[in-house]
Amino acid sequence: MVDKLDYKIIEVLSEDGRASYAEIGRKIGLSSSSVRERMQRLTDTGVIQKFSIELNHSLLGNHLKAFILIKLFPNNLRKFLSIVNQLEGVQNSHRITGSHNILMKVVLRDHLHLQSFLDQIMIYGDTTTYIILSEIEN
Repeated sequence: MVDKLDYKIIEVLSEDGRASYAEIGRKIGLSSSSVRERMQRLTDTGVIQKFSIELNHSLLGNHLKAFILIKLFPNNLRKFLSIVNQLEGVQNSHRITGSHNILMKVVLRDHLHLQSFLDQIMIYGDTTTYIILSEIEN
């Protein structure tokens, strides 16, 4: 069971995934060993599933972000699901309801890379692409 202190740990980690046990402990009023034990329990029980980093994709040469919807042709679902997350540039993918089957967020170099990416996936279904102009920050 997750309690108030666990939620506080999660909040601190959401703001700074590199925060040390001691830092988290100072912020929420626990010893670093208690924070470590709680984080281990949160990880072991699957509440915390992974630790990750956020990249500045532009500095890595990837200047185009887009959402791509795909309406798969009949009998292509399993095959597409088996390859979608291995395609270069796919940040995440989701099975969705509605007129399309899959929603992907991709980060690619430029419009030519997008064209090449679309050529790769169009054999599986019809696509609709939305280029991201900017991200709305809080």
